[in-house]
Amino acid sequence: MKKCIAVLAGDGIGPEIMKEGLKVLDAVAKKYGHTFEYKEALVGGCAYDAYGHPLPDETRKVCDSADAIYFGAVGGPKWETLPAELTPERGALLPLRSIYGLFANLRPAVIFGPLADAASLKSERLKGGLDILIVRELTGGVYFGRNKVTSLALKEGTVQGEYAVDYMIYSVPEIERIAKVACEAAMKRGKKLTSVDKANVLESSKLWRKVVIDYVQKKYPMIQLNHMYVDNAAMQLATNPKQFDVIVTENMFGDILSDLASAITGSIGMLPSASLSETGFGLFEPIHGSAPDIAGQGKANPLAQILSGAMMLKYAFGLSKESNAIEHAIMSVLEDGYRTGDIASANTLKDKILSTSGMGIKVAEYISKVEGK
Repeated sequence: MKKCIAVLAGDGIGPEIMKEGLKVLDAVAKKYGHTFEYKEALVGGCAYDAYGHPLPDETRKVCDSADAIYFGAVGGPKWETLPAELTPERGALLPLRSIYGLFANLRPAVIFGPLADAASLKSERLKGGLDILIVRELTGGVYFGRNKVTSLALKEGTVQGEYAVDYMIYSVPEIERIAKVACEAAMKRGKKLTSVDKANVLESSKLWRKVVIDYVQKKYPMIQLNHMYVDNAAMQLATNPKQFDVIVTENMFGDILSDLASAITGSIGMLPSASLSETGFGLFEPIHGSAPDIAGQGKANPLAQILSGAMMLKYAFGLSKESNAIEHAIMSVLEDGYRTGDIASANTLKDKILSTSGMGIKVAEYISKVEGK
């Protein structure tokens, strides 16, 4: 198989972890006989410095010609004082989601067995491991309200005098679309779905709950559907996460809950994500930020970036065997005691603490040991 990948490494640790992600993809390509063509482009703060915009036309052209987008991380203190529409997050990430219709964000929260001691919860609460999939609606809600409201008394997203205003807006088709993705995922897992909202307060959440109930009853009656307010969901995730299988929720709630889930697993450096369109085109990125405080020091954990590459192989290219090979290689590396600093435990030997590049090299090396071709 031959695929073209838009490589947007971004800012901070982005270039460092992206280098390791590509290293592992090259190892997969060599083992399984594929060809991955990489087209690199600037995005985020570095793009603003070079072109005056965090998502320049040159980068758009690269993405338009690619089969998938492999994304690193953007942002940092250097660009925080820019006008909102020119900040790396609002000026690059949100437009990419809108331009390519990336409405479904899949964020798995998985504890690899060897890392159970690094998790924030007591081991007995995580006995048998943890495997949660958060399905976050990505192109609606409060983050995109400004695109749907053109004339109101107060201009959305800005401060006027003593007031600041944002709009949380959802339509029935938007909710049904993300509910379908969540249901399809649940059918492949435990047929258990938890829908998270704030229906006791928010009108948009009242609609969300009604639409989800109607959709599941009509299309997927075999799924066990549960509803939970977002504040309770946060508490339950932090105290009893094993009750969850697939969680579906709106944009902002999903943003917050998926970061909470990352803390439960032990390190935000371990969690990947996939943002998908209805056509299957997607953007694949780790959920952590650009971490400018450790950029260039070889301390960053590249495993979330590498696992995002595995999700790209699975969801964008249909290469499940190759995706599984990456996951198996990472499991083997961890079982053999190799760690980056953020996932190291007191029992880990110092000679097995790896740098960013060292971890990438080790995973790529273990790819060749995975059985099956």
